[in-house]
Amino acid sequence: MENVTAQKVGGQVKWFDPVKGFGFVVADNGGPDILLHANVLRNFGQSSVADGARIELVAQETQRGVQAVEILSIHVPESEQTAPLADFEEFDPSEISKLPLEPARVKWFDKGKGFGFANVFGQDEDIFVHVEVLRKQGLAELQPGEALAIRVIEGRRGLMAAQVSPWESAIEPG
Repeated sequence: MENVTAQKVGGQVKWFDPVKGFGFVVADNGGPDILLHANVLRNFGQSSVADGARIELVAQETQRGVQAVEILSIHVPESEQTAPLADFEEFDPSEISKLPLEPARVKWFDKGKGFGFANVFGQDEDIFVHVEVLRKQGLAELQPGEALAIRVIEGRRGLMAAQVSPWESAIEPG
């Protein structure tokens, strides 16, 4: 058996398709594209990642090429750090960050339409989730039934997710 060493790599997400269950990362130091499997992403607490997102991971050479075995961090693509949605213009970002992260589950999400809905556990009200809110967190889309953590505001059109994070964010102490 060959000696397999894993190494920490920084790079950028080339593309990721949650339906196919994989995507690729381009390493900052060059070399072949790194396979990013959906299971590795799920272990990090996400079901998708935005194209162009900065990512730090642990990669390993395998018989099938270089593959990510662990994600260390994901950073929002700089091109996605744009002006806020009109629905959030009247809200101070520092006030939004003070809102509690509530555990929720995705009801449905349509990437083509650019939105979907979630429900906070134990509550019936639908919470609107816009794709731009996901992108600001480095996500590309959500899957029905996916657990996540959200900060909810009362927007112009009802309850809206102002921030969406991996599920673990809602259950970690502090």
